[in-house]
Amino acid sequence: MFVLEKKDINTKARAGVLKTPHGDIPTPVFMPVGTQASVKTLSPEDLKDAGAEIVLANTYHLFLRPGEDLILKAGGLHGFSGWGKPFLTDSGGYQVFRLAELRKINDEGVTFQSHIDGSYHFFSPESVVDIQRKLGTDIMMVLDECSPYPVDLTAAANANRRTIDWAKRAKKQFDDTEPPLGEKQAVFGIVQGSVYPEIRKESAKRLIDIGFDGYAIGGLAVGEPKEQMFEITEITTEILPENQARYLMGVGKPEDILNAISLGVDMFDCVIPTRNARNGTFFTSQGKVVIKNNKYFDDFEPIDNNCNCYTCRNFSRAYLRHLFKSEEILGLRLASLHNIHFFMNMVKQARIQILNGSFADWKKQFLSNIQN
Repeated sequence: MFVLEKKDINTKARAGVLKTPHGDIPTPVFMPVGTQASVKTLSPEDLKDAGAEIVLANTYHLFLRPGEDLILKAGGLHGFSGWGKPFLTDSGGYQVFRLAELRKINDEGVTFQSHIDGSYHFFSPESVVDIQRKLGTDIMMVLDECSPYPVDLTAAANANRRTIDWAKRAKKQFDDTEPPLGEKQAVFGIVQGSVYPEIRKESAKRLIDIGFDGYAIGGLAVGEPKEQMFEITEITTEILPENQARYLMGVGKPEDILNAISLGVDMFDCVIPTRNARNGTFFTSQGKVVIKNNKYFDDFEPIDNNCNCYTCRNFSRAYLRHLFKSEEILGLRLASLHNIHFFMNMVKQARIQILNGSFADWKKQFLSNIQN
């Protein structure tokens, strides 16, 4: 499923290709978040134009609404949404555990109340695989227990023990079932252990023994210091197999993505580009632009002179500020278009630089520019 093409000579950065039934994905890759099988304000064509190769959707939300059976009837997520390229679906475990007062967890799984209507439901490692089978996702994630931060050593160890047990059950269910839509699916395990290196090492090794198509690093970017996030990421990538994809979940900011690429991570997702866009913040090659600021009132330059996205080719900062101040929906769409394009172009450039053997110097200059 994953083909490693080249490793950078000065860092641990890698360039590769993820092969799926709905297309090959060059890595490093950033996945726009389409929780409800839709990236907010953007159409599938918008995403393709921006360079997106894969979208992340969420099992928890799609299970509650509209339900996996309806999506299966429509031909899976691809037929239902109109997005013909690959989908990755998170297990929904993170969303369930964030419910706190609305869920109860034991070794069998998680009982939870819907945030929509208060109805009760149960997720087990097996049922989450079955749901994702029906969704027709290209890459599914197993159900895991994500520890909060901070968490003590004992609680982190217990959460990891449960995560490993669930991973074994999920993998067995995956092996014992067939994709109802007839297209090959992949399953990733998720390394847990909070900020404790020994637990992380044990988690990674035991997941490798179970045998997955790829491996995610979960439970980071949840409030821990950046130094610890990168320390744990490096410890984990050093253990994970070289010939399989590595996915750092929920990260993130441009500088965090590039630093994690340096540590050997291949895949990323985060709501930051679209959420910040809806708040009027644009990512540019010279740093962030907060478009509501008064200084852009009569600024007729594009958001980023170095960007060729639809927004930058056609609209000025003054017009975009006007849209946000007037609360016009078009402003949210144009900002989202630009930010997704920025993230797609960033990881595309990172890949080119890895293949050319110049990633370290490029990364240093890129980060210097955007932090001005």
